[in-house]
Amino acid sequence: MRASVLRIRFFCLCMVITLASSFQSAAAQSYNYAEVLQKSLFFYDAQRSGALPSDNPVIWRAASGLADGSDVGLDLTGGWYDAGDHVKFGLPMASTAMVLAWSVYEYGDTLQQAGLKQQTLDTIRWATDYFIKAHPSPNEFYYQLGDGSDDHAWWGPAEVVEQVMARPAFKVDVQNPGSAVAGASAAALAVASIVFEESDPGYAAICLSHAQQLYEFADTTRSDAGYREAVGFYDSFSGFWDELSAAATWLYLKTGDNTYLARAEEATNQWGKVRRGNVWEFEWTHSWDDMHFMTQLLLARITGKSIYITATERNMQFWLPGGGVTYTNGGLAWLDQWGSLRYAANAAFLAFVWADASVGDPALKPSYRDFAEGQINYMLGDNPANRSYVVGFGNNPPVNPHHRTAHGAWYNDIRNPTNNRHILFGALVGGPGSNDSYNDDRSDYQKNEVATDYNAGFFGALTKMLALHGGTTLSDFPEAYFKPKNERMPEYFVRARLMSETNNSINIFTQTSNRSAWPATVKDNLSYRYFFDISEALAAGYSAADFSVARAGGEAGVVSGPHLWSGSIYYVEVAFYGTKIYPAGRIEAERSTEFSITAPSVAAWDTSNDWSRTGIVDSPFTYEPVDLSGLTPYIALYDGGQLLFGEEPVAIEPTPEPTPSPEPTPTPEPTPTSEPTATPTPMPNLSMWVNAIELSVASKGPWYTPHALVVIVDENGNPVANATVAASWSGVVAGSVATTTDSAGEAIVAGEKTRNSGIATLTITAVSANGFDYLASSNVETQDSIGF
Repeated sequence: MRASVLRIRFFCLCMVITLASSFQSAAAQSYNYAEVLQKSLFFYDAQRSGALPSDNPVIWRAASGLADGSDVGLDLTGGWYDAGDHVKFGLPMASTAMVLAWSVYEYGDTLQQAGLKQQTLDTIRWATDYFIKAHPSPNEFYYQLGDGSDDHAWWGPAEVVEQVMARPAFKVDVQNPGSAVAGASAAALAVASIVFEESDPGYAAICLSHAQQLYEFADTTRSDAGYREAVGFYDSFSGFWDELSAAATWLYLKTGDNTYLARAEEATNQWGKVRRGNVWEFEWTHSWDDMHFMTQLLLARITGKSIYITATERNMQFWLPGGGVTYTNGGLAWLDQWGSLRYAANAAFLAFVWADASVGDPALKPSYRDFAEGQINYMLGDNPANRSYVVGFGNNPPVNPHHRTAHGAWYNDIRNPTNNRHILFGALVGGPGSNDSYNDDRSDYQKNEVATDYNAGFFGALTKMLALHGGTTLSDFPEAYFKPKNERMPEYFVRARLMSETNNSINIFTQTSNRSAWPATVKDNLSYRYFFDISEALAAGYSAADFSVARAGGEAGVVSGPHLWSGSIYYVEVAFYGTKIYPAGRIEAERSTEFSITAPSVAAWDTSNDWSRTGIVDSPFTYEPVDLSGLTPYIALYDGGQLLFGEEPVAIEPTPEPTPSPEPTPTPEPTPTSEPTATPTPMPNLSMWVNAIELSVASKGPWYTPHALVVIVDENGNPVANATVAASWSGVVAGSVATTTDSAGEAIVAGEKTRNSGIATLTITAVSANGFDYLASSNVETQDSIGF
């Protein structure tokens, strides 16, 4: 045995000599570690799901996932979105919260001195609050929210994800156990109960209670048979014994109950071992799947037993040059192609903690500390590319991480826009390949995705770097670092194209767009106004009543007018009340409408002085995401009647008439008896009704969108134009909608898209038009259904 120890020490001393040159360049550069920590916490703020606090610093994020848990009758809002997607996966979230809390456990004083401790606790609590919600009874835990396959098939912001897909909740219980995820969550809550004890003992007690119940549930069932939904995304490859030992260890550190310590050590007997020897796995590091590396370190400190000390030293030596892990020419300890920096950061955090431990070989401590410093500095810029791998920090950082909400797409397209609309400050990207190669490509989810667990060990290691080298937080972050409004892409606007124009008419095609990202929103109360001047008609003796306005085509929008604005200026209003427009795809983000204005005579209207006619040409515009041709500020867009985009014409104030001088009152002449004037008999309104309803279904991928063609005719069989048709959908789609008939008396009534198959039913609820009475009893059809 002594000979083996001597060989290990000789081998490690040789590595120390090698490391003297390997880490020389790393020690030469220092960074503002407080700034990186500060920005790392921003990243966790950006990952928040649920209702956000009023002081949320990420101004391009808003509430999301507010219906999470509704399918099972629970409030499962909150927690973190896992990575660049919108699923709340249990294992990585638990591991992340646990490691962040472990960072506070080890380096809380450093965080306090930097003014970051409370913010770190708030970050941890965002996850632990969610775990508590997800644990409604002792033997029941909701380990996942959202369907991974559905979520990954769509590219858009978090704020609109519920419009696109259902977000089911998945649980483990006694009949369908999940010991790994329950044990990991118990461990996270146990550490939280320690770090919250000083500032909020009541909350610490709640965390402890849930941790104890979850641990008992996990240890009693000892099975992952019910952990099915995350398979293919976050499989529990290492089993559940590592999580059981981790939870029991932290519960011992919290309670001092030796029973937990005994159970933790008992679980170590089931840890996985390497194929070529009778030792625990050592050629990896702490991760969301394997917590035994952390646990053996903690048990080594707690018990001082050689089995844990030797195992920890063996793992540390694996990470040093020559120890087994691959090293790039630039000095990165490269373990795996998927998130290479994540593993190096986790190993660095453990190395820092072990270097400070009172157990272990003192002669090797400096090499572990140097290793950790070199890895963290590599990530911040000490690498062949001389670039930072932390978004929004340092030299040449990534600008296009694989992150849906930070990208700010509106067409369900990962390629457009070219660059992310937001800076995801503090996010550590996956990292380079084994040859130090890296490309800032959003589509490369191995090298350029971000994730909550990527930043966790990184955060702990950064805190130690701050303790060693110092740093200062930015007093004006993040407010001063957001892109100014005048440099942002337009979010809400109307594009217009001239379809036709004669001496007394004009036909305009419009596209109303919601490309919001500051934050993304769902709008269902939009309208726009097209302003035009009828001064020529007024001068010729006509009035606004002599103008006709009609919808001439398009997908949606109720067209009405003319409406008086001021003086001789009137407007056409196109309203999308009840129609949801949101940045989730081509169909969802935009609505097209075509309308016409017709003057009473050829000589009565000149469109050249019309406010909204300014700049509109007859060139077609495409549906390419980067195309903004036809965008006009002269068609004003409103949300609930409040101006959202564009410019309104100046209201014309009437010129006051001069007060006339009083004239003498003349002597009245006798009034002749007048002949009575006959009162004209008013023309009666014509009756109108629904003549036909034709249903159809459009399908695209897994989505179905029902449409109805509704035909309105009068009592003479003539089509009724400009009739407002109100209808409601029921069945697999629901909602009310109003639209307007065209010159052929036809109106298209579209339903919301759905992934569900079944029966959709359309019911006409009302029809109205000037000069007509709606005779519902004469409807050929009032309701129709279609299956799909």
